[in-house]
Order: sequence, then structure tokens, then C-alpha cells
Amino acid sequence: MTTTSPITTVPCQIKRLEGNPSTPLPAYQSEHAAGMDVHAHLQENVTIAPGKIALIPTGFAIAVPEGYEAQLRPRSGLACKFGVTLPNCTGTIDADYRGEVRVALINLGQNDFTVEPGMRICQMIIKEVPKCVWQEVDELSETLRGAGGFGHTGH
Repeated sequence: MTTTSPITTVPCQIKRLEGNPSTPLPAYQSEHAAGMDVHAHLQENVTIAPGKIALIPTGFAIAVPEGYEAQLRPRSGLACKFGVTLPNCTGTIDADYRGEVRVALINLGQNDFTVEPGMRICQMIIKEVPKCVWQEVDELSETLRGAGGFGHTGH
């Protein structure tokens, strides 16, 4: 027996920017998709040479609710097929940013990659972000790992 829990929704404002009457706004591509696909808002193709980065406009701005962030994540298809990903792995759009959403893409592949107008270039997820309140202490609690850093488990 499977049960479904109610899906949490959060209202987010989005604005098409001037000159963008038709580039699709971010949208979920399946019923249970975690991320919304984001499309390139371009007038002409942009070619990214191997090892280079291009900043791709989307043609929209958003108002992420306070206490949330929008995360831009790579599309697995672009990464696996062409080596195209986001150079910062996950880009963050803060709740107080109101400019155009732009996506930095890096070509880690062997060949030029062409971004076409309307192409799906990344995914966007809206996530709640708790605020950290530091509690300065003289000692931290002990754990089995302790200060073991990168590679300490042998993996």
C-alpha cells in the first residue's frame, strides 16, 4: 500500500523581462520532477568552446520568498552527452535578488557546444533555507571521525 503525502507549494513571483514575449518560463517536465527546466533567452546561437564559460540570459527575474533560495543545477543530459554543466555546480539566487536570472555554463567536453534560443539549459529548485545562529564554544563534541578530512575513509 502506497500513500502520498501532500505536496508543499510556495508562491513565487516571476516577471518576463522586456523583449521576452515567448521564451518559456521555468516549468516542471513531469509530475514528480524535483526541478523546473530553465530555457535560454537568446536572439541567436551562442557557441561555447571547450574549457570556456558563457553567461546565458533567461529573460526573466524572480522574487524568491524570504527564507528560501532558488538553486540552479546542471541538466544531467547536457552533462552526460556533451560535458556541459554549471561551473559553480549549484548556483544560488537569494531572496533579495531582483535582476535577470542568468546561467553560467561551462563546456568541459571535447567539442564546441551550441546553445540555441529556447534550449533547456539547467534546472531550478526552490528550497527553504534556515538561518544559522552561531554558538561560539571552547570545545566541540567528539565523534568517531574527529578531524579526518578528505579521503580519510579510503574512498
